[in-house]
Amino acid sequence: MSIPLHPVLAEVTDRLRQRSAVGRTAYLTRITAARAEGTQRRALSCGNLAHGFAACNDIDKQHLRGLRTPNIGIVSAYNDMLSAHQPYEQYPAQIRATARRLGATAQVAGGVPAMCDGVTQGQAGMELSLFSRDLIAMGTAVALSHDMFDAVICLGICDKIVPGLLIGALSFGHLPTVFIPAGPMPSGLPNEQKSAVRQHYAEGKASRDELLDAEAASYHSPGTCTFYGTANSNQMLMEIMGLHLPGASFVNPGTALRSELTDVATERVLQLTSSNGHYRPLAHILDERSFINAVVGLHATGGSTNHLLHLVAMARAAGIELRWEDFDALSAVVPLLARVYPNGKADVNHFQQAGGMGFLISELGAAGLLHLDARTVWGDSLADYVHVPTLQDGNLTWSPVAAHSADPEVLRPVTHPFRTDGGLRLLLGELGQAVIKVSAVPEDRFCIEAPVRVFHEQDAVKRAFERGEFSEDVIVVVRFQGPAANGMPELHKLTPALSVLQKRGLRVALLTDGRMSGASGQVPAAIHITPEAANGGSIARLRDGDIVRLDTANGALHVLVNAQEWANREPATQDLSAAHVGLGRELFSVFRQRVGSADLGASIF
Repeated sequence: MSIPLHPVLAEVTDRLRQRSAVGRTAYLTRITAARAEGTQRRALSCGNLAHGFAACNDIDKQHLRGLRTPNIGIVSAYNDMLSAHQPYEQYPAQIRATARRLGATAQVAGGVPAMCDGVTQGQAGMELSLFSRDLIAMGTAVALSHDMFDAVICLGICDKIVPGLLIGALSFGHLPTVFIPAGPMPSGLPNEQKSAVRQHYAEGKASRDELLDAEAASYHSPGTCTFYGTANSNQMLMEIMGLHLPGASFVNPGTALRSELTDVATERVLQLTSSNGHYRPLAHILDERSFINAVVGLHATGGSTNHLLHLVAMARAAGIELRWEDFDALSAVVPLLARVYPNGKADVNHFQQAGGMGFLISELGAAGLLHLDARTVWGDSLADYVHVPTLQDGNLTWSPVAAHSADPEVLRPVTHPFRTDGGLRLLLGELGQAVIKVSAVPEDRFCIEAPVRVFHEQDAVKRAFERGEFSEDVIVVVRFQGPAANGMPELHKLTPALSVLQKRGLRVALLTDGRMSGASGQVPAAIHITPEAANGGSIARLRDGDIVRLDTANGALHVLVNAQEWANREPATQDLSAAHVGLGRELFSVFRQRVGSADLGASIF
């Protein structure tokens, strides 16, 4: 018996379908026209084809020139500097071997850049981070443009990389596509202890060596970082959107289970090609239901606010017009079922051990809070994802997920959530619109009314903190941090200082047209303000001492300044030229000129 949808979920989905009707139809028409009869490479000339298989071994050459068997295009974000992507080094060889065993072929179609926000955080290179998403999308398109491929495997994990790969793959939505994760590193120094050392360092109570020791004990081996930031939010999204195999997201690298999941994913994508009679292209898997499920999963796990940008951009690539108002409406009815750092003490390994994605999908589905009929790469629909992969005698099997969480302090049922809502709000007011994540914010901080201190860079805030200038309640404003200004970097240098001020008893908040991502924590942060300061947004009108009310409960962001005075103020300007050169930033001027607003995904497309 089918489970009735929650009425708000049904309403938001219907509204999304109606809003997207024209764009979605145009997208599907384009994708249908791109599908070839038989193998995709059939249309290539002999010269084209010979170039395409020149480097292959004799067996693969015979398959490729025969035009009958499918060929997988691998798009990889491998590099050995990023812990999350280092395990991908051996994946292409494994995928090729599996494809050959099944009478097919696989080729690395191309590589895409993969930068680490953990390395560039607070540095000039961070200003390329958001733009790298769209660069990755273009790199994916270049890789697949050879038109040699009948299916796609995407190898990517971290912040902008998965969204970029998916945006690029959606331009080739006529091809079946599977994402294969590499998994999180084993648990190291607990994130709460790491955070405490960071705060001690900000107060001058810990040395740089002590801080580095803590960081190295936390980020210590191959695999994704274990806190629940954008990288691990990506993995949750790929599974709940049906682009991973069930239970694949959070299996550690280097394990037998991880290896077997990679083999089976390769086998599965071949089964979905047109030549095998079970054609299931990416464009037919991802529809409005998939993106609604993604938003629900984001709320239920307290996932990264970066996906207020990425999910909007990904949906637009599929002809779907997802809006912040959809996130806001769903957040009101989706309960918070997971507590993973920074929204709790646990890490993603603990989440996996407590029941992981299978338990989460089971609980949300039983409450009518997921489209269980949404298409997936495995089984018939998302209803088949309430299973856990295990190895039995070396063979991969799936067992039904446990009926109860193994750790209710990490993962809970719908009947006993951590919060009854998803903890994300859309804020509207004189400054435009912004979003705030409050899943870790104490409820007595949901409304902050205080004078503002205005800054144009996060280092200036840090210096003011070190000088002891914050002794009263304050809303710190950091502006000219939007996509058109400097690429919209994350502002995590602010977190230790603002956390210290809050622990001292001050009522503090952050207001910015920049980002804070999934690592934002207990300090209220109204982020992604749009229009941004660089485009004349009202945040550029704020002056030191203005009173601002950040009212999360009522979704309001008000400036308590005389209306006539406010209307007559000219927005401040800022010389941003220093942020446009160095570390390659000069090469991205066209991105800064072209980029859209945050509420539209901060995309150049």
